[in-house]
Amino acid sequence: MRLMASAGIALTLAAAVACGSSSTPSGMGSLSVMLKDSPYSDAKSLLVTFSDVSAHRDDQADESWTKIPFASGATSRTCDLKKLETAQDVLGVGTLPAGHYTQVRLTVTTVMLYFDNAAAGAACADSTPAPAGASASVDVPSGVVKLNREFTVPTGGSTTMVLDFDGDKSVHQTGNGRYMMSPVIAVAGVS
Repeated sequence: MRLMASAGIALTLAAAVACGSSSTPSGMGSLSVMLKDSPYSDAKSLLVTFSDVSAHRDDQADESWTKIPFASGATSRTCDLKKLETAQDVLGVGTLPAGHYTQVRLTVTTVMLYFDNAAAGAACADSTPAPAGASASVDVPSGVVKLNREFTVPTGGSTTMVLDFDGDKSVHQTGNGRYMMSPVIAVAGVS
């Protein structure tokens, strides 16, 4: 009876180890970066294209960053901030070395305002067709935004960071009728 019980425990442990194995390589974890927006009132669509999402681990050199792939694996991702006022969408997700991180960096490459019609499709996508009607390009003098927020990516685990992009505070109309963006993005939470 004791031999059967020991065999049963060994089989249960073996099954638990086999089921517990994940696709995350040893010493790695995953990070998901989600995006939402505070309301932006001056347009029907505010399309922001990101070309990079990266994280900085505390034991890396200052100029060394770990790139977080876009959710689709594309080289850029466009998000309509108007569609993220009451929702959130994935900006980037990927496997990174486990450890303690101190910053996240976003690179904004282009921004467009559409005044007459909303953009079709998902809130964030590889590409978003331009809606019909009046539009304006938005100058982005410094498209790199560094967010100082410490977080840990656990070995074999996952971390989710939610970023709140504030469209109203980010986009300003200049005196000559042009628009300029100084991205205002806050870390709304890490779990």
